[in-house]
Amino acid sequence: MLSLEEVKLHLDAADQAHVLQFWSELNEAERDVFLQELSQLDVSGLRGHCEGAARAAASVAASLDDLMEPVPPEFIGSARKSDKTFLAHWENEGLLHISKNRVGVLLLAGGQGTRLGVQYPKGMYNVGLPSGKTLYQIQAERLHKIQELAEAKHGSKCIVPWYIMTSEFTLTPTEKFFKENNYFGLDPVNINMFEQRMIPAVTFDGKVILQGKGKIAMAPDGNGGLYQALVDNNVLEDMKKRGVEYLHVYCVDNILVKMADPVFIGFCVSKEADCGAKVVEKVSPTEPVGVVCRVQGVAQVVEYSEILQATAELRGPSGELVYSAGNICNHFFTRQFLQNLTMNNEKHLKEHVAIKKVPFVDKCGNEVKPTKPNGIKMEKFVFDVFPFSKSFVVFEVVREDEFSPLKNADGAATDSPSTARNALLHLHCRWAAAAGATVLDQDGNAVVLTASESTVINAPAKFEISPLVSYFGEDLEKLKGKTYHSPCVLDKEQ
Repeated sequence: MLSLEEVKLHLDAADQAHVLQFWSELNEAERDVFLQELSQLDVSGLRGHCEGAARAAASVAASLDDLMEPVPPEFIGSARKSDKTFLAHWENEGLLHISKNRVGVLLLAGGQGTRLGVQYPKGMYNVGLPSGKTLYQIQAERLHKIQELAEAKHGSKCIVPWYIMTSEFTLTPTEKFFKENNYFGLDPVNINMFEQRMIPAVTFDGKVILQGKGKIAMAPDGNGGLYQALVDNNVLEDMKKRGVEYLHVYCVDNILVKMADPVFIGFCVSKEADCGAKVVEKVSPTEPVGVVCRVQGVAQVVEYSEILQATAELRGPSGELVYSAGNICNHFFTRQFLQNLTMNNEKHLKEHVAIKKVPFVDKCGNEVKPTKPNGIKMEKFVFDVFPFSKSFVVFEVVREDEFSPLKNADGAATDSPSTARNALLHLHCRWAAAAGATVLDQDGNAVVLTASESTVINAPAKFEISPLVSYFGEDLEKLKGKTYHSPCVLDKEQ
């Protein structure tokens, strides 16, 4: 730990001496905690961080519209459009690598559930399924199942290690939750939880914001903080020791995520890709999702807010959107790519500006909750590494099968507990119908599916299939001819 004199020197050099303005008002215990926090801060890089944040917030992003082009078709696979023989080949290829312990999954779980209206990590959220399962439990059970499928296919017992990147806010409650739930039947030796870095929030004139008299306002460095966190926590070394060559990275809030999806893994490996992204087709030109494309020939995600409406509305000869590849924070990386990136390129990753309302203490030491944005939080995004890829690929998936994020509290039109819950129940009703089963809703009416759209016509029945029973709709032949009454949970022991 640095001494007070050393901290003062660093803060003076960074033009941030105000951070210690209330030092004389702190008791001994508060001083110890604050000094510990300041010692862990990258004080040597503080001036650059603060000045860079102020500059970035004041700058205007350059237009990319004239530099954009779609990813060429030869680098794209599709769950909808690719030949079924290719899909089967990719699935088998993925299962083979899983069976040989070459695949790991990494969960981005540093964010709090603030927009959801809860004070705990999103993974602990129960969206109201008949089973009452949380997102963490659903994901853990999918890991169980994919290991089981790989073993059944290739005859060798295997492990898919689960790396979970948390933040200062989410590490302790996540660790406690997993322990209380006996790690959902997984061996804790194969679950590696680690923290991303925290960085100071800054005022528009480049001053560190004090949240309290003895506390700096800190925020996680974005999901792109992953790459520094891999180094800080020796994650790549752990992967190497285990023989993990391929990593599937995903976001905690997608209730439909396929853990270590063998089709995606197999596609990327078959294409000899070092980096890959799953995408969904945008529902409209104005859907607020980033677009995976190329900028001056280099793979990139361009945010929806950075594209002119005329560009977003461009259509191809068949009427399809030219820029339709919606980013869903679902990625593939080789360990070698991550190794090279962290050694050579991490410091060159772009930083993004987030203008926020940041609680602070005023010059008199009074706590203030601002009513309008007063601060800058700088963050990196996980997709910022795409430009460093030498062989980047895209895999398009069906939104109704694989993407329903949980971001907002109930009552919101999209991305709420209700939409996430219904998406999963819709999917399970489709699986049951495809297997020849009849599902009745709570009024005793059969759930009807259209052949063309495969979507539920009437309100979805509360019919849930445990991931321990089926990973993506496979092995449900035993359902044929049976009738299930809502609410119903089909679990492994049934």
